[in-house]
Amino acid sequence: MSEKNISTPTKKTKSPKSVKPKVLKKPISEKIATIDDAQVAAYLQEHPDFFVKHIQLLENISIPHPSGGAVSLISKQLELFRGRYQEMENQLIELIDIARDNDAAVNRMHKLNLALLDAKTLDDVVTNVNLVLSEYFLTDFAAIRIIQATPHAECNDIFISPESKNLKPFARELSYGVPRCGQPTLTQARVLFGFNANEVKSCAIIPMLFTELEGLLAIGSRDENRFHASMGHLFLTQMSEVIATRLITLLKND
Repeated sequence: MSEKNISTPTKKTKSPKSVKPKVLKKPISEKIATIDDAQVAAYLQEHPDFFVKHIQLLENISIPHPSGGAVSLISKQLELFRGRYQEMENQLIELIDIARDNDAAVNRMHKLNLALLDAKTLDDVVTNVNLVLSEYFLTDFAAIRIIQATPHAECNDIFISPESKNLKPFARELSYGVPRCGQPTLTQARVLFGFNANEVKSCAIIPMLFTELEGLLAIGSRDENRFHASMGHLFLTQMSEVIATRLITLLKND
């Protein structure tokens, strides 16, 4: 018998369908809309009351006036009004900044008053003044010196005898009776701040001259621009007054 070749049927494989890559649509936020002059003109023509609703835009646009080679009076007036408006706006911003600074200063003074009222001893006064000035007034150093012949048993280091040579560097401040701000001399810094003298780059030295107390209040900073000669003295003077008042009360009680 002759062998028959039996071939197994082969399955027809389908050719894979070609997949078209999907085109990602750009998000709406990425679409850039361009508006030409004609569209703006058409919009304004359809909305003649646009500048009535948005009158503030007139401050920053230029409207031509056919006047030939002459300067338009309306344009000149508008220019003057804009200049005055800008000047007034700058003044208002400056006043707001001053009011904000004054409000912060009043709040800091309130914190100082509370700290002084809480002080029951001279040592408490020194400690609380240092804490408040550091936390709320953002200063680095503070010192109180009371000019008195007989030192107090408590806080002996804050007293200076009227005959002490340590008072000579402060003759100017004590004679004028007003705060002096700027860079202290090294001798002044040593008397006031001791071992920290070399770190003090600017300082406010405030005389405390009262009938029942004479002394000095000093506030120092590592920043050479923190206290300067042109700064105001009002809050510095008020600060020395409230501190001196509390010191007088405690000295009397003792």
